[in-house]
Amino acid sequence: MWIFFTFLAAFMQAWRNAFQSQLSKEVKVGGVTLARFLWAGPIAALYLGCLYLWQPVGMPEISLQFSLYVLGASAVQILATVLLVQLFKLKNFAVGAGLAKSEALVAAVLGVLFFGTQLTGLGWLGVLLGGVAVFMMSSAKGFRGISFKTALIGLACGTLFALTSLWVRQASLILDLPFPHRAAWVLLFVITIQTLVLLAYLLITDKQTLTALMERPRLTLLTSITSCLGSIGWFSAMSLQSVPYVKTLGQIEVFFTLLIAMLWLKQKVNIKDMLALILIALAAVLVMWG
Repeated sequence: MWIFFTFLAAFMQAWRNAFQSQLSKEVKVGGVTLARFLWAGPIAALYLGCLYLWQPVGMPEISLQFSLYVLGASAVQILATVLLVQLFKLKNFAVGAGLAKSEALVAAVLGVLFFGTQLTGLGWLGVLLGGVAVFMMSSAKGFRGISFKTALIGLACGTLFALTSLWVRQASLILDLPFPHRAAWVLLFVITIQTLVLLAYLLITDKQTLTALMERPRLTLLTSITSCLGSIGWFSAMSLQSVPYVKTLGQIEVFFTLLIAMLWLKQKVNIKDMLALILIALAAVLVMWG
């Protein structure tokens, strides 16, 4: 089940990143970040309602620990998305998305050090191979072609996304509900907080960006829909399995990203990227096998 949800998340996130990449050419970073959450709240609420119609269960008990994890995840995911959009502006779409995928390696290290995650030897090998493959794709000239600024933003972005995932999983595990319900509750809380914070910020500081976003309803709606569906996949998978495994398997997103870059955005992909894809596939197999 966690494998299915991870594939769903990877596919939807690849499209969400593509839509954000297009928006970033015409809308400021704050607006592109808000597009990820703006219409996702109603979709998340509808999904949660459908779950309760399918399987009625009790309401969640909201503890202080749960609230802190949700607030922390909401904050760092906003910052991570801002950095991701900055990567799109510095590099092309595939490179930006590739650098952000350092998340899996960071999540493995942080998970083992602070969250009690346990990885097998094959699991670690898969995580490391996935990390190497992602960085292979991050520059046309290899590691030497990545500027210090780009590498720093990419690592910071991956670290913040890793923290988001780890805190989302911890929040989900606190709730005494079936896995789809607890994942859906965490998703609804996180998206609601993020939407309100970003809306308030832009209303106070930059109404022009909000106007620019509203003038592009199709891209904004597509970004929100794919973001929410991707989050349903990620949150559900991480309710069932440790974050490093989910995020390493989720690197299959790079395959979807390359297809979108070639077929929709008409960006070139070279042999090195294809070799990196083989490594990512091998990493995914090792993680599942391990």
